[in-house]
Amino acid sequence: MEEYTREPCPYRIVDDCGGAFAMGCIGGGVFQAIKGFRNAPSGMSRRMLGSLIAIKTRSPVIAGNFAVWGGMFSTIDCTLVHFRKKEDPWNSIISGAATGGILAARNGVPAMAGSAIIGGVLLALIEGVGILFTRISAEQFKNPSPPTEDPAALGDPSNFSFGSPSNNKQYQ
Repeated sequence: MEEYTREPCPYRIVDDCGGAFAMGCIGGGVFQAIKGFRNAPSGMSRRMLGSLIAIKTRSPVIAGNFAVWGGMFSTIDCTLVHFRKKEDPWNSIISGAATGGILAARNGVPAMAGSAIIGGVLLALIEGVGILFTRISAEQFKNPSPPTEDPAALGDPSNFSFGSPSNNKQYQ
């Protein structure tokens, strides 16, 4: 259902790029805080200062890398949606593979192939887990089948009446 609530394609690129930047900034900040704390000299004030310096120097770089990845992925995804005229998991898988390959282009063809395979496999796993969760959650919203009862267990229908037996005779 997420595809139906997302922005249309030109705006989706900017939205995904900004979301990836925010994720990289927060995640990179947490990671660099721990790394800076561990690599700083002993003493709590020095460790806190080392943590802050690591956050200030590396977190924007990580956020920028995430933004480039997210922007390129979204651009390729929107291009595939335009040319294929449908939105399905294959678009994301192909976009992940292409993004991995393009971003590794400076390192040569073997690195491009490896990064493309890793990008495609990771996106296939993500899409597969999403489909699995969708199917599992759809099971709980299915209408239950009505219970099938044996008509013989209900009794003889000729002895059925709504009121006292004397009321039956007045309508006959």
